[in-house]
Order: sequence, then C-alpha cells, then structure tokens
Amino acid sequence: MNDVVFPNIPQTAHLPALAALGGAAPHLKAVYSRSEKSAKDLADAAAVALELSQPPSIYHDGDASSNLDTLLARGDIAAVIVVLPITMQPAIVLKSLAAGKHVLSEKPVAPDVAQGLALIKSYRELYQPKGLIWRVAENYEAEPGYRKAGEIIRSGRIGDVIFFKTVVVNYIDKESKWYKTPWRTIPDYQGGFLLDGGVHTVAALRVMLPYSFTHLSGFASLNKDYLKPHDTIHAIVKAGDHFHGTAEMTFASPTQTRPLADSFVITGSNGWISVNMVNTPGSSSQTIRILIKTVVKPEGKPEEEKEEVVDIPSKGVIAEQQSFFDAMKGEDDGLKLGDPLGALEDVAFIQAALNSNGKLANLTKLVGGVEE
Repeated sequence: MNDVVFPNIPQTAHLPALAALGGAAPHLKAVYSRSEKSAKDLADAAAVALELSQPPSIYHDGDASSNLDTLLARGDIAAVIVVLPITMQPAIVLKSLAAGKHVLSEKPVAPDVAQGLALIKSYRELYQPKGLIWRVAENYEAEPGYRKAGEIIRSGRIGDVIFFKTVVVNYIDKESKWYKTPWRTIPDYQGGFLLDGGVHTVAALRVMLPYSFTHLSGFASLNKDYLKPHDTIHAIVKAGDHFHGTAEMTFASPTQTRPLADSFVITGSNGWISVNMVNTPGSSSQTIRILIKTVVKPEGKPEEEKEEVVDIPSKGVIAEQQSFFDAMKGEDDGLKLGDPLGALEDVAFIQAALNSNGKLANLTKLVGGVEE
C-alpha cells in the first residue's frame, strides 16, 4: 500500500490510523511528496509510527527517476492515499486510477462542483468498470458517533425531524499551524477554510439527517483579511417538505475562547438530540457525545422528559481507512463510506452558500449532472 501525501494530515491522522489497524491494513511501501525533504520526513515518521524495520521508499519531484510517475509504475503498489492541496487532487486521483491503483483521496472531492462532476464521470466511465475503488476520505462521515446519532434519529426516538441547527465557531490566526500550511495562505479555490473545513460539518449532517438537502439561501462574508476569500457563512437550508434548519460556520472568531453552543441540535416531534465533539478525560483523544431528550407520556400521568447520554470514541480516520481496505478486498460493509457523490453534495452545500447572496439555490439541480 502506498501513501501519496502532503505532510501534516498524513502524520497526525493517516499514520496513526494505519498503526491502529495493524495487520488489517496493507503494508506501507512508499511515500511521495513534491519535495525530497517532506517525503523523507514522512517516511521517517512512518517508520516510527508503524514500527517498520526500515522507512518506506521515498519518491519526490526533484528527481525524474523517483517521481510520481515512477512510483505509480510499480506493480507491487495496489492503492494510494492522496493527501494533497485541494486544487491538485483531481489530477492526481485520475493519474493514480489510470495507473491501475485503488484511490482514497482526502476531502473535499474537488475544488468545486463542476470539477467534481467531471471527476466522478471519468471514474464511473473509465475506471469503475475495471473494478478500481475510489473513495473520498471524509472522516466526519465515517465517525461512529455521528453515524450512531443518525441511527437514533432514523429509529424514530425523537419522532419526525422538524428542524435543526449547526454552529461551528473557529479561531484562526496567522500563527495557527493550519494557517501556516503554505497552500492555505493563498488559497486558489473558493471559500478558503470554509470549503476545506466546512465540508466536515455538512458531511456530519448528511449522515445524521434522514433526508438530503434540497434548497439553500445564505450569505457569506470576509471578516479577517488574511482568510480570503470568505471566512463566515450563515445559511437557511431545506430538505424538501420534510424539515428546515440553519447552518452557521465561521473561522473568524475574534477570541480563542468560543461561546458555549452545541455543534449540532436536531429537533423532532417528540424530542431533540445534540451532538458535540468533546475531549476525552485523561486522554489526548476526543469523544462524540450524544445527548438525547425525549418526551415520555405515561398513561394517566403528566408528560415527563427522559434523558440519555451516549459517548462514542472518535475514530473517523480509522473507520474510513478500514472501509476502503475492505472494499479493495471485495468486502462490502454496507455503509457506503467515501461515496464521491455524497462528498460532492458537501461541496455543493458550501458552494451554494458562498454564492447565494440571499437568493434561493437548488442543491438537487446543482449536483444533478451525475445520476445514481
């Protein structure tokens, strides 16, 4: 197994997930990055994280004999994990598929809907018929906690969903490790952090809510000049005739301290559910906490409220990798994790919110260039 990477996320997310999977993951044979130094740094980190006797082979653009084309020509490489700047990924996904490799590419699926549609079309026409697997690595979609919340909602515990809200408040300054990532300082793609991070929020809603979004109206703004082109979105969203809700996302908080608010609150006809990522006590890991409030109506007695709390450890990257590796072996877990069309819906949501300026956007029409 080969990891095509851009350092940071590979070292902090993908390598730990590979280590956690152990023998359930294919062997990491090589790494690639545009520079020799970043490739070597990742290879050294992989050797430590995966307890390898020697680091994976290094490939980079500084030497034609060890570039990406050379790597993809190797017959012993079955799959790649693509973790590159947003605008670079579609071309590398296609190059990898053309070389006969299975692909797990980081979110978002593409910089915009048009490129995503073209990428999905090429995959379905040229590479899916050959049995090649392409998944999008959206760890929020794969998080067992968000999926559990979706199961609870679909089971009818809170009745029929009638409305929802999501609030995401982030503080990004110029010293942030996320801002210092070179390709983020001058984003050549729509939305900046709103696209890169916002698709996480939309993906979580996608797996929790029982119906897909159909319409959106919103406004976007820039409140910190160094977070161009936009850093804040407020949107009203509708899922057909089923329910509606609001989405607030900002990376322009003036303070590191965030106001107290639930990340997700989904309200039904018989109760509500809130979902939050919290720190796990005594650990550096995180937990998804689900709070369920329902109305109980004992016969002949006043209504009562019932409360239940469910804590589920966060392991979205592990789950997305496991599902991808299983698919490579022809095993279907039935979860449809990493479906490129689902990831495209997330991009469509952000794109519509960025461009709406108060006008109603038809999300179904926006992604309608691909049929199931």
